[in-house]
Amino acid sequence: MSAEMLAIVLSGVALLLSFVGMFIGGFARMIRRMDAGFARLEARIDRLEAKLEARIAAVEEEQVEVKVAVARLEGPPRHLLTVR
Repeated sequence: MSAEMLAIVLSGVALLLSFVGMFIGGFARMIRRMDAGFARLEARIDRLEAKLEARIAAVEEEQVEVKVAVARLEGPPRHLLTVR
């Protein structure tokens, strides 16, 4: 091989390696950005889930209070026969 042919082959290999490196770097950057976006989305979902759990707990507590109030309004169960 002549020196010129060797220079052309090495230039081609170097160009190919630089393109491969750029593609790998680009995909790595894209994956990192997607992971960061998913992390932000998960944090937002966790906040909404915490709010929802708090609201459900408040509704459950209020439901117990309503049940107690209804039971107090109804009073003790009535018997058909009176005891003397």
